[in-house]
Amino acid sequence: QVQLVESGGGLVQPGGSLRLSCAASGIIFNINRMGWYRQAPGKQRELVAAITSGSTTNYVDSVKGRFTVSRDNAQKTVYLQMNSLKPEDTAVYYCNANLRPRIYDPYMDYWGKGTLVTVSS
Repeated sequence: QVQLVESGGGLVQPGGSLRLSCAASGIIFNINRMGWYRQAPGKQRELVAAITSGSTTNYVDSVKGRFTVSRDNAQKTVYLQMNSLKPEDTAVYYCNANLRPRIYDPYMDYWGKGTLVTVSS
């Protein structure tokens, strides 16, 4: 069974930094895209940043220049370095991976349980 486990959330002051990590484990044949979504109170979940197996990245406009997504394919881990954090970045951040558990399985999306990031003074 595939599991995605996030870590690194917490409370940080405006202008500060945090680094989120998400490790995938279980039966995994291949991982296509990995990324991070977030959901703030009263808002819909949105894509924050994603990275393909070929290291192509994309970001929501509001985090460009402040957040960096990266991955370690050998460790099946994706990271989100968040700098210059703003109160509006406060949300639960969810890890997402589009992967194939076994060679004959279709690619499917898997989700972590989420980690809370609070930006406040």
